[in-house]
Amino acid sequence: MKLEYEVVPLDTLHPFHIARAAAPPRRYAVHVRLQDADGFVGMGEAAPSAFYGETAETVTAVMPVLEAALAAAAREAGSDEPDFFALERIERALAHAVGGNAAARVAVSAALHDLIGKRLGVPVWRLWGLDPATAPLSSFTIGLDEPEVMRQRVREAKGYPILKIKIGTPRDEQLLALVREEAPDVRLRVDANTAWTAKEAVAKLPMLEAYDVELLEQPLAPDDLEGFALVRRHARMPVIADESCKTAADIPRLVGRVDGINIKLMKCGSLREALRMVHVARAHRMQVMLGCMVESTLGIAAAVQIAPLVDYADLDGAALLARDPFTGPGLERDGRLRFNTAPGLGVQPAKE
Repeated sequence: MKLEYEVVPLDTLHPFHIARAAAPPRRYAVHVRLQDADGFVGMGEAAPSAFYGETAETVTAVMPVLEAALAAAAREAGSDEPDFFALERIERALAHAVGGNAAARVAVSAALHDLIGKRLGVPVWRLWGLDPATAPLSSFTIGLDEPEVMRQRVREAKGYPILKIKIGTPRDEQLLALVREEAPDVRLRVDANTAWTAKEAVAKLPMLEAYDVELLEQPLAPDDLEGFALVRRHARMPVIADESCKTAADIPRLVGRVDGINIKLMKCGSLREALRMVHVARAHRMQVMLGCMVESTLGIAAAVQIAPLVDYADLDGAALLARDPFTGPGLERDGRLRFNTAPGLGVQPAKE
């Protein structure tokens, strides 16, 4: 298979700050194209995060290694045409070739699934026998900013039934109050992005309950497992681990300490690892959220394929962009997820 890739800028419509870091002026994704001997092309996106040790530069640096691993897998199989049932073996080979580099690997994983879906003439979600009608509504995220700026963002988000508010500042109560003033009936979730200690989080729980927050995401540092257990004992809402959970191997240590996990393709490294995470979480009776980074529709489309398996969705990455280079599956204004009927991931380049 021939692998091509390019670095692409992604600009958000508004600055997108979180408690842990101010937004960069521009993000860079890496778009991958895989072409087989019959001319079928699969596409995937890497939206790297420096928090997990990746940048566009690290992604492009490992692409030749991943291409070599793909070529070796094709030689072993005796065919340049990837097979759906061989994907597990291929993705293990990719992980062995580069170790971490989750965003880089998932771009190739998504391209492989897109390619196979196109070869078979069916959407990827149908390859897994999933039903789009069972997918949950998605939230839309409001990043941290000055209070009146956030008020305007909430007004602009009118129509979305679920808002996720980035918090983790000394003025959290002021921010929640203004959200409730502007959107009294919206379902409200909050994400503190590791900003609090366990004692701070417990102290803030009554405030969150007063504003009818339905879900608390990642209040503590990733490795504060006992702190999570303390927060969960006091919380009346689900506590979801995001930064604490990258792959299925992280889930067992979180059992009894959180209510659920947030799966992101850019953290876990492949679509099939995301499926494993769903099944491991279910085995431990945990809830599952499906999230994203700031991504184009190409990245979001890959996540949408597994959305029918989860309890909560937060797939708004492309909706935050000033310009999306692709069209396809994604978030509708009423919170519904738009699925593809076209083969593969169902993504097309946007018209200029």
